Amino acid sequence: MLRLTNVQIMYDRSIEAVRDVSLNVEPGSIVALLGSNGAGKSTLLKAISNVLYPEEGEVINGTLAFEETDLKRIAADEIVRRGIVHVPEGRRLFPLMSVEENLSMGAFLKTQAQMKADLERVYTLFPRLKERRNAVAGYLSGGEQQMAAIGRALMAEPKLLMLDEPSLGLAPQIIDQIFETIIALNKEGRMSILLVEQNASLALDVADYGYIMENGRVVLDGPAKDIAGNDDVKEFYLGFGESGTRKNYREVKHYKRRKRWLS
Repeated sequence: MLRLTNVQIMYDRSIEAVRDVSLNVEPGSIVALLGSNGAGKSTLLKAISNVLYPEEGEVINGTLAFEETDLKRIAADEIVRRGIVHVPEGRRLFPLMSVEENLSMGAFLKTQAQMKADLERVYTLFPRLKERRNAVAGYLSGGEQQMAAIGRALMAEPKLLMLDEPSLGLAPQIIDQIFETIIALNKEGRMSILLVEQNASLALDVADYGYIMENGRVVLDGPAKDIAGNDDVKEFYLGFGESGTRKNYREVKHYKRRKRWLS
């Protein structure tokens, strides 16, 4: 479905953000893309959506293909039409518009009848949004805003949904609701999902396959269960040392991790 091969991304033709990254998302799968801040995860999603240009970013080398179509050759709105929809970090709602107006913005390609049906599907997934349909989006709670952002993406009926840090800043109970919805979309709707997350434990629990990025490179990939069982991943991302006790991120020797993963 989605295949990235040896992708290199630069900002201002001088700052390398992503180097030689290859990544696949198979139909009907959930793929987790993990890594610390600045690893290049969000940049990769922006490249797939072809929205790097506002930040002077550019794909210098490599291929990005979706269902055999070269994504570098088509505009962002056409990428949405072809079935890739991106929920960016920070939700990016229109704060002065109502919840329903924000949702409707995701259905700009639809007829009124289609839009109405899609709204009902979103309200079925997120009953809280139906209760708040006339509320101004800027006054929603963080969890409600995340639901609205995902709901807006679903209005376009994506084949591939890309989620950038959906758990960021949310209470545990709300995170559980969001991830239950992600699982339902994948299992019941057969929607493919590319999930960028810093909560490695949660992401690997729902994913079929995982990639870990460091400094713009993929340093580890494999079935999610295998990655979750990797000693370095346990130590650095899941917070457990070799003895099974929790370890602080700062206590882990960076060179040791890099030596193991890149050897």
